[in-house]
Amino acid sequence: MFKHEKKLLHEVKIEKPNPQYAVLMQEQLGGGNGELKAAMQYISQSFRIKDPAIKDLFLDIGAEELSHMEMVAQTINLLNGHDVDYKRVDVGEIQTHVMFGLTPGLVNSSGAPWTANYVTVTGDLVADLLSNIASEQRAKTVYEYLYRQIYDKHVRETIDFLLNREEAHNALFREALNKVKDTGSNRDFGVTEDSRLYFDLSSPGRHFDNPNPTPPSFDNTIR
Repeated sequence: MFKHEKKLLHEVKIEKPNPQYAVLMQEQLGGGNGELKAAMQYISQSFRIKDPAIKDLFLDIGAEELSHMEMVAQTINLLNGHDVDYKRVDVGEIQTHVMFGLTPGLVNSSGAPWTANYVTVTGDLVADLLSNIASEQRAKTVYEYLYRQIYDKHVRETIDFLLNREEAHNALFREALNKVKDTGSNRDFGVTEDSRLYFDLSSPGRHFDNPNPTPPSFDNTIR
């Protein structure tokens, strides 16, 4: 069961409308590394998880990603203002002005519609956790790019909040991976001599030694 609280997770404000920047923010609403993708990925992955603590973690983070989606949508609303005018968008999607009546649509910054193809679900907990860690890292990267392209202090505050929450999710998924690192695909397949070979197919020079693979682990205490 999900419950919607009318109050946003974090207050959203802007200094002034900026429809062109609203186009950029669409990437985190309907893009391949956006909030809807994250929410659907973590919630979908949770359906077969047997560990109650990790299942709860996936559902908690997935639900929070929906609240991030709500914040992004509200930011887009404010940036678009109240006037339908596609000419105020020089580059990128104009669907907001010609199809959606200023409603933030489930499209990316180029106007491509959101798709479930963005969602990774394998049924293997280790593989899904590694996918989630990578997803959080990619989301952080997009927010960092967005941050560099806006000087509205309130929009920057919103992005900074979302960046830090993605960092929290990243750390939580890494902690969960440490708990299950010897299970699933890490347990089912051994490490043979073939896994310890490095084929040096670039010349000149060899820059890496033969690998010595071990189960993946992330220790938050190591800097």
